[in-house]
Amino acid sequence: MSKARVATVWLDGCSGCHMSLLDLDEALIDLAPKIELVFGPLVDAQEFPEGVDVTLVEGAVSSQDDLQLAQKVRARSKFVIALGDCAVTGNVPSMRNQIPPKQLLERIYVDGVNVNHRVPADGVPALLKQAAPLHEAIRVDLHVPGCPPPAAAIGYVLTELLAGRKPELTGKVKFG
Repeated sequence: MSKARVATVWLDGCSGCHMSLLDLDEALIDLAPKIELVFGPLVDAQEFPEGVDVTLVEGAVSSQDDLQLAQKVRARSKFVIALGDCAVTGNVPSMRNQIPPKQLLERIYVDGVNVNHRVPADGVPALLKQAAPLHEAIRVDLHVPGCPPPAAAIGYVLTELLAGRKPELTGKVKFG
């Protein structure tokens, strides 16, 4: 039996969903023989690989870099999961949507500091006009809400998918 190729992606969010994934604790030991973790903040891979079976995406799509990575994830993954309220609804990252990006950056990097009163240009991805939930950028196969989703729900989703079943989340997850 070949292992399922699984990836995780962290866009504009707090990493709470990844922390919840790690909170699977001993259930990770049961998953380990069934999956190969091929991309994510816990893996040294620098480029999102081809041929991924399942990708869990945390965070809203807020920058050009986020958008490009989300598009690459969709093109290279069989099944994409919007993991957590930021990926499902835009949640906290979308709170900036009422402020134009230029004004937002100036408030943070010019008005809000005592030194170097300038918006950095190197290494800072261009912000999109609006932070958006993942499904507004790409097709999503499953939405798993929660801030963060409970570890048990993430474990259930992965276990069901590895068994070839689409998870039924009614009563297992909630927003917030």
